Amino acid sequence: MSGMQVTPYQDFARETFGYEFKDINLLVTALTHRSYVNEHKKSVNEHNERLEFLGDAVLELSVTDYLFNNHSEPEGILTSWRSSLVRTESIGEAGDKLGYEPLLRMSRGEKNGSQRARQQILANAFEAVIGAIYLERGYDDADAFIKKHILSKLDTILETGSWRDPKSHLQEVSQRIDNHTPVYRVLEEVGPDHDKIFTLGVYVGDTMMGKGSGPSKQHAQQEAAKAALNAYEARNV
Repeated sequence: MSGMQVTPYQDFARETFGYEFKDINLLVTALTHRSYVNEHKKSVNEHNERLEFLGDAVLELSVTDYLFNNHSEPEGILTSWRSSLVRTESIGEAGDKLGYEPLLRMSRGEKNGSQRARQQILANAFEAVIGAIYLERGYDDADAFIKKHILSKLDTILETGSWRDPKSHLQEVSQRIDNHTPVYRVLEEVGPDHDKIFTLGVYVGDTMMGKGSGPSKQHAQQEAAKAALNAYEARNV
């Protein structure tokens, strides 16, 4: 790889991590989507999925270690906190803030993909970057990177209660206040099978308390539950 191609990646490493990579190809690979390899088979033969696999394990260990050593809550609660920290939305948002998207190597089709696809690619690349840091600098530096960009969100997650599963929380609230269990109903399905968007409403008794949309019925249910919880909160109950 020529210096002209490598320079932006070293600049990013220097500005973001405070050091250059001895093996800059690790970072380049971490920011290479499978689709780019498919379009450049003669010149590129490695994408970021192996680094993503490694980074995912390092991320989970780092978050688990921190929660175990800093909080005394039961296992179930710690698991929920960890899930909230490492979910696609959280790490995709962290990747977006890091600003590496212009350096991502992907196909033309992926560049023009949906917002959902973009978030997934950013999240996968974030995990791959963790894997690259781990191989380049070791666990301590990878752990410091995770603390700065992921574990720094913990206070906000705890303050807002966003770590709680919305559907389970809504069921508790609706049964306590209205003595009804929430029921979810599909209101609309749009788009082709490979990129369908579902809209569901959640009903407590005969009242629709909220609705939500997403790429799966499960996702739409979660969004509907969040809307319903907001509705209950607005009632000050």
